[in-house]
Amino acid sequence: MTATETIIEKSLKNSFSYADYRQHVTTLLKEGLSTGDTQSEALTHYSTLNEVRMNRLDKTVTLPDDLAGRLAALKKEHVLLVISEGWCGDAAQILPVINKLALANTNLSLRIVLRDNNPELMDEYLTNGSRSIPKLVLVEKESLHARASWGPRPHDAARLIFDYKAKFGVIDEEAKTALQKWYLHDKGHSTMREIILLLENLENV
Repeated sequence: MTATETIIEKSLKNSFSYADYRQHVTTLLKEGLSTGDTQSEALTHYSTLNEVRMNRLDKTVTLPDDLAGRLAALKKEHVLLVISEGWCGDAAQILPVINKLALANTNLSLRIVLRDNNPELMDEYLTNGSRSIPKLVLVEKESLHARASWGPRPHDAARLIFDYKAKFGVIDEEAKTALQKWYLHDKGHSTMREIILLLENLENV
C-alpha cells in the first residue's frame, strides 16, 4: 500500500456518511459552534446559511435524463471521498449534488471528512498551494487507490472567481453573492457533468 493509500484508509476511518455529516454540523450549530479548528461568529453564521442551502438542495436537486443515463452505465465501484467543512459555501452547494450522484448508482458511495481533522489527506490535494475545499477524491473501492480528484468548484464557477479577483484584487461579499447566484442558476448540473465525465474516463483504465 502506498503512502497516499495509507492516508486514504486512515481518512475513511474518520469519515462521515452524508446523513451523519449533516447531523454533526447541525449538532455543533445548536451549541453555537462550527466545524474546524477556528471558531468565530462569521464561521457560525456561514454554517447556519449553509444549513438552509443544503436543506433546499436536498429537496430540489434532480438529475437530468441524459446525465442519469450516463451515471447508470458506470460499473466500477468508487468511493467519492470529499474533504469539507460546515462553514464552506462551495461545499454547501456541491455536497448535496454529489450525494444525489451516489444515491443514483449503487457502485458509488459518498464519504465525507473534515479538512482540519485530516491535514495529511488535505495536503495531498492542494489547489495552487492552498487547502481549498470542497475537494473530491475518486477512490477505487477495493484497492483504495486514488484515481482522480476534482474541486474545489466547477470550472465556470472557478473562472467567475478568478476573473473577479483579477479585476478587483480581492474576494469580497459581492463576489461571494455572485458565486451563490451562479450556483442557483446552474442547479448543480456543471458539478454533475464534470464528475460523471471523470468517472467515465476511469471506466476503461
